[in-house]
Order: sequence, then C-alpha cells, then structure tokens
Amino acid sequence: MRATLFLLSLTLATPALLGTAAAQSQASAQALFDQGKWQEAATAAAALNTSAGYALAAESVTAGASLSPDNQKKALFQRAQAYAKQAIAADKNNADAYFELARAEGRLAQYVGVFQSLPLAKDMKVNLDKAIAVNPKLAGAYVALGLWNVNLDSGGLKGAIAASQTGAKKANAVPNFEKAISLEPGVAVHRIEYANALLMLGNKAGAAEQLRKAVTLPAETFWEKRDMEGAKAKLATLQ
Repeated sequence: MRATLFLLSLTLATPALLGTAAAQSQASAQALFDQGKWQEAATAAAALNTSAGYALAAESVTAGASLSPDNQKKALFQRAQAYAKQAIAADKNNADAYFELARAEGRLAQYVGVFQSLPLAKDMKVNLDKAIAVNPKLAGAYVALGLWNVNLDSGGLKGAIAASQTGAKKANAVPNFEKAISLEPGVAVHRIEYANALLMLGNKAGAAEQLRKAVTLPAETFWEKRDMEGAKAKLATLQ
C-alpha cells in the first residue's frame, strides 16, 4: 500500500517537475545565448523540442550568422528558418516563432537571387503581421516592419519594382519604429535600427538623435554590448 501511494505521488508530481525542468532548460539556453555562445544556445534550445526552444534556436542562429563568414551566412539563415518553422508547427500561437521566421527570411533574402528574394520579402510581411496579430505588443515586430518598408521602398528602379510587388512604403517606416519605442523605450536596439532607417531616408539629424538616446541605455548581454559599440562608432561619424 505504501509503495502504491509512493508511486502515485511520483506520478502526480511528474508534470510539475517536468515543467520546472523545461523552464530551467529554456533559461539555461537563454543564458548561453546572452553570453554570445550562440552555437551552444541553439543546440540546447532545439533539444528541448518545444516551440519556445525552437524559436530561441532560430534567434541564436540568426544572430550567430552576423559573426560568421559570408560564405556561411546563407546556410545559417536557412537553418534559422527551419527552426522557426518547427516552432510554429509546435505552437501556432507563438508570436516569437513568426517573428523569428520573418527575421530569418529577411536576412536570407540578402543572400539569394532577386527571383527568390521577393517571395521571401512577401512572406516576411505575412509572418510579421501574424506575429503582431498574436501579440500586438511585440515591439521587435514593429522594428522589423519599419526596416521592411524602408529597405524595399529604397528608391531607384529596383526599389520601385520591389515596392510595387510587395506594397512596401517608406512612409510606413517611421510610425512602426515609433510604435516599437513606445512599447519598449528602454531597449537600445530599437533606436539603433531606427537610426539606420532614418539614414536610409536621408534624415542624418534624426538618426544622430536616436543614437544619442540609444547610447545612454543599458547594455547587459553580449549582443547588446556589441550593438552599443556599433552605435557609438556610428554616432561619432555623425557628430
């Protein structure tokens, strides 16, 4: 009888214990990513076989591609794309999964031919819209939309073709960045990306203003510190 009760207590405790273990594992993978150990983070996160884990794996690989040689970037973005699709398959209500898929697609579009890049750009917009539909407060998605609009409607014949086929409009860039900053005013990368967009729009003064605000904000992770170094260097050229 006592043995039966003992086994029953273990059975009842298992879901809670598994949930705690999964949360700890996700946190451990996140810690690796925050330290800049993106390969280890991606492996640990994907091994969780959860939507959140696959989304973090996608984020890790996309970020890691920025540190990798150019001849490796395309394959890494494709890997991130695959992880994000696994995240969506595991949970269709995971806004981060749609965002990571969009981000991987946006990066991948820079390393494929024009006939592949436009479909990727269109799909990126679809996934950003899905991310926002699931979580209207996902600030990063608005940043990505701002960049999407300004990059595709970039002027010249190529920009005109891209804008006509995707619906991108430079005029939509600033409102998206302002929305992101209103949601997360203390996140430096939003202002850094805003500055990059403003430079593309020819607004040097506005870009410098955003960078001056960005460099006053905290930078704790490897990636935040790296972004901050870049922001300070760019600001110095605009002074």
